[in-house]
Amino acid sequence: MSRVRYTKYIPHPLEEIDLEELVNQLKDFFLESGFYSPFYRGTPFDQTLESLYQALAKILSTDERLPSKWREALDRYVDDFPDGQLSTDVQDLLDRLIQRLVEANYIRASEEGWEEAPREGEGSEADPVQHIRFELTDKSLDFLGYKTLRELMSSMGRSSFGRHETHQLSTGIQSDSPSRPYEFGDTLNLDISATFLNAVKREGLKLPLNLEYEDLMVYQTDYHSSCATVLMLDCSHSMILYGGDRFTPAKKVALALAHLIRSQFPGDSLQVVLFHDSAEEIPLAKLASVKVGPYHTNTCEGLRLARRILLNQNKDLRQIIMITDGKPSAITLPNGRIYKNSYGLDPMILRETYQEVTQCRKAGILINTFMLAKDDYLVDFVKKVSQICRGKAYFATTLNLANYILMDFMTKKTKTVH
Repeated sequence: MSRVRYTKYIPHPLEEIDLEELVNQLKDFFLESGFYSPFYRGTPFDQTLESLYQALAKILSTDERLPSKWREALDRYVDDFPDGQLSTDVQDLLDRLIQRLVEANYIRASEEGWEEAPREGEGSEADPVQHIRFELTDKSLDFLGYKTLRELMSSMGRSSFGRHETHQLSTGIQSDSPSRPYEFGDTLNLDISATFLNAVKREGLKLPLNLEYEDLMVYQTDYHSSCATVLMLDCSHSMILYGGDRFTPAKKVALALAHLIRSQFPGDSLQVVLFHDSAEEIPLAKLASVKVGPYHTNTCEGLRLARRILLNQNKDLRQIIMITDGKPSAITLPNGRIYKNSYGLDPMILRETYQEVTQCRKAGILINTFMLAKDDYLVDFVKKVSQICRGKAYFATTLNLANYILMDFMTKKTKTVH
């Protein structure tokens, strides 16, 4: 007779690792903007397999759920990186953890990461694998946006979400506003009591009670507008120079703003424009992997591209949120060449930039500027932009940038810059 022996199930330490918590801890690794080496892209902070090993090892080396010998091995690997070696069991642990992240659709291999094996000398199967790069999926971007938004909202105190309020009324769900006669095209959300009362006043209290078109009354609600937003991010090299990284916090703001729009303002739209020597629109899914560079700040071209994008949006409100830390130092000439001048405020560059700001104002586009520097000549430039477009200006730091932007987006309050 066969026997079955039961033993206590002991889970593998890997199974106790929460993937959402791990992705949140990997946030800085995937959003890194080139701060550590602004002039050389092939840094150990690129999202390659070896760099991901190091990032995971740094996190897991402090996880007390793992055996102490594993934690010590991971800690030594981090200290000796990139020359450190992993034991077979520890590398297997990291490989299985990466596989779990891929299967759960938190990360994926970037198509741009695959590189050919060396054409000369002896190759190995591991050659292209070591150079593969990983990137966040849409699921991870939305999750990190949610986490960032939660953190920012908790730092601001209690706040109620809603859509962009206006002073107009429309028909929709019931509110405290008085009902009004139905007009063709209104949402047929009838005020039954007022409708029957009109019929009784006209015919008296009898049965059957005939309803006429003019008896119909509908509820009124506050009219909620839709908004098209272009987030302009300055990715010139000054955003990571002078002892601080200002671009990574800006990327986190973009993720939080995208999640806010998707969850609370579904009728709104958000596009991202990077401006440097020139300007380009990028999909939000690629924002996490963007590095700073090239060198100069072509504010005019960024505004021009943002204006073109917004003019194609059929929304009630159109706005540009511009995050920058420096003066405009480049413009695109009519022949396509880029004119650059990094010394002082160039009159020709300023003139072209102000003209583009004027074009935005004529198109009904609001420009809200968030300046991450407080030099006198930059203050004057931002004041001029705000005066031309009747927008708002905030002189922020990386610590309060997100609070300013999110509160401005939700409340739409007007602040005059003196």
